[in-house]
Amino acid sequence: MEKLYYTDRYKTEFDAKVVDVIEREGKYLVELDQTAFFPGGGGQFCDKGTLNGIEVVDMLEENGKVYHIIEENLSENQVKGAIDWDRREDGMHQHFGQHVLSGCFFTKYNRNTCGFHLGEDISTVDIEGEFTDEMLLEVEKMANDVIRQNIHVDIFVPSKDELEDTWTRRKLPDTAEEIRIVRIGDLDTNACCGCHPEYTGELKLLKIKRTEKCRNATRVEFLAGKRAVDYVLKRDAVMTSLCKHLSCNEENIEKCVKNIEEKCDEIIHQKNMLEDELLDYRIKELVEKAELVDDIKLIKAVFKDKDSRYLNKMVKKITENEKMAVMFLNEVSNRINVVFAYTEDIDGPSMSDILRSNISIIEGKGGGSRYSAQGGGVNNGKSDEFIEKSCKMFLAHFE
Repeated sequence: MEKLYYTDRYKTEFDAKVVDVIEREGKYLVELDQTAFFPGGGGQFCDKGTLNGIEVVDMLEENGKVYHIIEENLSENQVKGAIDWDRREDGMHQHFGQHVLSGCFFTKYNRNTCGFHLGEDISTVDIEGEFTDEMLLEVEKMANDVIRQNIHVDIFVPSKDELEDTWTRRKLPDTAEEIRIVRIGDLDTNACCGCHPEYTGELKLLKIKRTEKCRNATRVEFLAGKRAVDYVLKRDAVMTSLCKHLSCNEENIEKCVKNIEEKCDEIIHQKNMLEDELLDYRIKELVEKAELVDDIKLIKAVFKDKDSRYLNKMVKKITENEKMAVMFLNEVSNRINVVFAYTEDIDGPSMSDILRSNISIIEGKGGGSRYSAQGGGVNNGKSDEFIEKSCKMFLAHFE
């Protein structure tokens, strides 16, 4: 089979003869005498398109043969093939973008590539070691300078003797098959079976999006070609919108955001102070209405739409005093949250047992310890029944 995707990477349509058709699992594997369909390899996804108008849903390379997988059998022995160029170009650009990026990391910092994944939306390359933001920016600048220089990409298949004298960034595979070498000027030379553009300038742009630590390497998310251009245009639109809303220009947006953060921090601080003052007032009010049992003050209350942080803070403050017990229930929409607690200087019953004994009233679940318990249930109109029965169980212990 003649592999047109290697001899003419820009060929989108071709004529071919059917050599063989294999039926497998309800699909048809078509072998042709020549094809422009790249079957995938080197981390690059396969081409898709049509044969005589029938969709090619996948590709398979098996035992040295390339198969086009279709779901409807061909009726002719002569076919006209057409590949999905947008998919080919995208895959080619992301794959080649990794070559450029890996070459830049190796050239600038002597760090090699230890992993690569080409995704439908984002691609990643794993590079040995860790990098600062400044180092990543230098690599990104270098990669885009390589693109700007529009360097010719040499692709060749050397003989075994020539291979011995050919330097490559990574160790060559141990195989008897032909090895394709991809050389990007003085930047990078590596073995690869993928499809690549003829010039680096075809990438247009390479953008590092984010990084994360991955074992002993750094995983770099990147975009190349149209993906990178679309991403930058979208981000520019967001930046323009932000500048408009914040009444500032791009140069001052970071300072503007920091000012907003400082103002928000101050507002939150003032809010917390006011909340604490109101909380102290509310606690004083609840303590005055508490039920006195021996020398224990039992505070029971049903709240509506309170923040759980607010209630927990209230419980914590109350139980910092001596001989205090609380039974709080908070109704939030169709749910109920429950908090029971008492101070450790009380020889009382298990709050967890009390909660578990009555939680079925509100169709809920919960648990805890002797001194505190929490749970949740359904706001089914039985809040008062639940809190009253729970209080009776607590008080019965002291009778």
